[in-house]
Amino acid sequence: LMMNTGSPLFGRPSMGSWLAYGLGSASKNLPSYVVLTAGRGSSGGASLWSSGFLPSNYQGVLFRNQGDPVLNLGNPPGISREMQHYGLDAINDLNRMRHSAVGDPEIASRIASYELAFRMQSAAPELMDLSGESQSVLDLYGAERKDTLSPGRGGPAGQYTKFARNCILARRLIERGVRFVNLYHASWDHHSNLDKEISYNATMADQPVAALIKDLKQRGLLDETLVVWGAEFGRTPLGENRGGSKMNTGRDHHPFAFSMFMAGGGIKGGQVYGQTDEIGWGINENPVHINDLHATLLHQFGIEHTKLTYRFQGRDFRLTDVGGNLIQPLIS
Repeated sequence: LMMNTGSPLFGRPSMGSWLAYGLGSASKNLPSYVVLTAGRGSSGGASLWSSGFLPSNYQGVLFRNQGDPVLNLGNPPGISREMQHYGLDAINDLNRMRHSAVGDPEIASRIASYELAFRMQSAAPELMDLSGESQSVLDLYGAERKDTLSPGRGGPAGQYTKFARNCILARRLIERGVRFVNLYHASWDHHSNLDKEISYNATMADQPVAALIKDLKQRGLLDETLVVWGAEFGRTPLGENRGGSKMNTGRDHHPFAFSMFMAGGGIKGGQVYGQTDEIGWGINENPVHINDLHATLLHQFGIEHTKLTYRFQGRDFRLTDVGGNLIQPLIS
């Protein structure tokens, strides 16, 4: 939650929502903020891509990676596009009348969402159709790989293919002007069975993530696309045994030190910023607060973090709250 919203409290807008609010949409026919999930699913659920107190049209839109990206996006049998257009116009006319009377921003958000959903009916099929991707691209991402382990904590069967497809879709979304794409990959919550499960997850993620960066670079998109890989916290450097009489070790939650990597988007590559102690328990050099990270990411999007604000309940809120310092050594 804190990695996405900058706060441990529920009800705050996610970073993608702040960017959608601050920059608007570069795509007329797709949301400005899209979410793709694989594996068991994130513990925080939709709160991780919520718009919080921002208008709801800025929240992340959860896409499926096959068929219709959003359930019930297509028209039901017997309803033509023209008929739907007439119905949508009538609903929006009523909504505009109500909005003029009461000025509720959620009514304006509802109008915008209905209109976007109508336009997505044309854009979504082309987006989701991977038949035009070459076999070399599918192989690069490992889109046809088989799972190496029976389903378990990592989610149901087919997760290797699902995550690889999500990475391809992320690139396709970026190409079509989507501002912010969240790729969730779970579960890395290895309290036990560490050797087998971390191998399963790392093997699932390594090839598609590397392929996404390589593919973006080959297409000339990496310089203007910032790729960030991270988690909500680290894991203890010491083992944890939850196996009872049978040793079945894992790692516990550890918020005091963890690592992320970034590529593209004007970030200075080829360096390590910060340092832990010899066992990875605490930070010895250049600690980074989540507010500092968010301030730096917003800077790379051309936004001064102290100026991106929204008034709610009598005060101005921002993603970085009352903190945040630009991490200058990370910027090329």
